[in-house]
Amino acid sequence: MVEAFAATSLFGHRPINGVPCSLFLGKKVCLSEFVRRCLVDPPMKSSINAETMELTKERIPREFNHGVDSSSIDKRRGLWPPENKADNPALNNPLLRQERMGCGWLGAIFEWEGVLIEENPDLEKQAWLSLSQEEGRSPPPTFMLHRIEGMKNEQAISEVLCWSRDPSQLKRMSSRKEEIYQSLQGGIYRFRNGSQEFVNVLTHYNVPMALVSTRPRKSLEREMGAIGFEGVFNVIVTSEDVHRGKPDPEMFVYAAQVLQFIPERCIVFGNSNRTVEAAHDARMKCVAVASKHPVYELGAADLVVRHLDELSVVDLKNLADVELSEFGSGDPEMEMELEEESDRYTSRSVGVDDVDGFW
Repeated sequence: MVEAFAATSLFGHRPINGVPCSLFLGKKVCLSEFVRRCLVDPPMKSSINAETMELTKERIPREFNHGVDSSSIDKRRGLWPPENKADNPALNNPLLRQERMGCGWLGAIFEWEGVLIEENPDLEKQAWLSLSQEEGRSPPPTFMLHRIEGMKNEQAISEVLCWSRDPSQLKRMSSRKEEIYQSLQGGIYRFRNGSQEFVNVLTHYNVPMALVSTRPRKSLEREMGAIGFEGVFNVIVTSEDVHRGKPDPEMFVYAAQVLQFIPERCIVFGNSNRTVEAAHDARMKCVAVASKHPVYELGAADLVVRHLDELSVVDLKNLADVELSEFGSGDPEMEMELEEESDRYTSRSVGVDDVDGFW
């Protein structure tokens, strides 16, 4: 009778040396002995439950990875939190080292046009239309111009417009398009309201900053010199430094590497959904500035503002804080409850409940 009960209560049983056994939560358990302890010796219930909990906890680390790269989130093997590159073991001041390891140490990655300075989106379209006329090409339709926003010139010409794939021709047309854009711009640049003040605040708090743009480095440096913004950024990433522009996250990933930050500690400031997409693909937070698009179109961003001076340093610290909830609860008991609710462990949960029902 005992063996019959065990066979109906726990699944996957098999005889070993003539004794019914089961693979109970990954371990071989003698059913006769297990049920005898439950029926004959009721005070053993608490110890049996404790053993069950321990067996369950042993299975969780091997089964639960929450869809995240196991190389960066194996909490149970001492690799979580992920390595914080802000740490400097050579620092003799333990308080300073702890501050650099905390969420108060973050990196800011800015786009240039439409975030720090005013942008006229029509100039970009006019530059492409003028280049197509010079090259004897059909004018790009509106949907195609939207598609190439944020891309490198060479990438847009070869992959979207399909005008040429010859490297020399790509370089020539890319340079010519930039010349047309600069002539249309007229060398007139001005800060967006609140952007200069916000950058000054970050400078005051010693927040490392990077500037990314798909413009050529010479053009970007000329624009920064014209507006008096030299020496502000720790890192400048331009079209020469990356192979692809947005929505590929390469620019932001490279900027974080040069800043020596893990991506989760970086905050990207942009003004389009392509920037939001690229930042999230890089595992970074994104603050969208509603300069070119209305606020309701930028809902995918972590924060949306009309001007940068609406933000505070506390807002940025909260965004840069790496929380375990993003990669799982971090609580073995909670993960065990989630495991029991899944269909995969329904049968085993029922087996334990049936045994408990005898008390």
